[in-house]
Amino acid sequence: MAKLYFYYSSMNAGKSTALLQSSYNYFERGMNTLIFVPKLDNRYGVGKVKSRIGIEANATIFDENDDLFEMVNEKLESTPLHCILVDEAQFLNKKQVFELGEVVDRLDIPVLAYGLRTDFQGELFPGSLYLLAWADNLKEIKTICHCGSKATMVVRVDEKGNPVREGAQVVIGGNDQYISMCRKHFKENIYR
Repeated sequence: MAKLYFYYSSMNAGKSTALLQSSYNYFERGMNTLIFVPKLDNRYGVGKVKSRIGIEANATIFDENDDLFEMVNEKLESTPLHCILVDEAQFLNKKQVFELGEVVDRLDIPVLAYGLRTDFQGELFPGSLYLLAWADNLKEIKTICHCGSKATMVVRVDEKGNPVREGAQVVIGGNDQYISMCRKHFKENIYR
């Protein structure tokens, strides 16, 4: 029986690497995957998933208006699918998380969603909120803070490296704008 998985972490924990490895494992066994990536994350080009260690794959882009169940169903008309993978799953909306559940429950295809749990202010992203609530399996991918403790939070920094305490929830960026930290150092940077 298929399940909905949510692999979550702070930034730079290897979520995209794990996604690409999972897709490759299916490919190696002669199975097909469909990788989704949000349109707004175009750091590596539109329709690309790329890890920090350099591996990458083409992906199907989606935006907030797309019906992911219908997109999977359309793809099934021409290609058998054995697994659906979603990169940057924090950018899903409630309806799309529900649709991924429908892929699992009605089409019996496992869905592996990878994303951040919280934003730079310690607030849940909408996609993460509903994945945490509705996923069959929750798996934390761990990374570390500069102090050596487990990093569970993300701090946004400006061009001078100073913590940003206010602003839009979504600002696409990488190591130049975000630093993973433990809760203690997150609080020291954001609330003091």
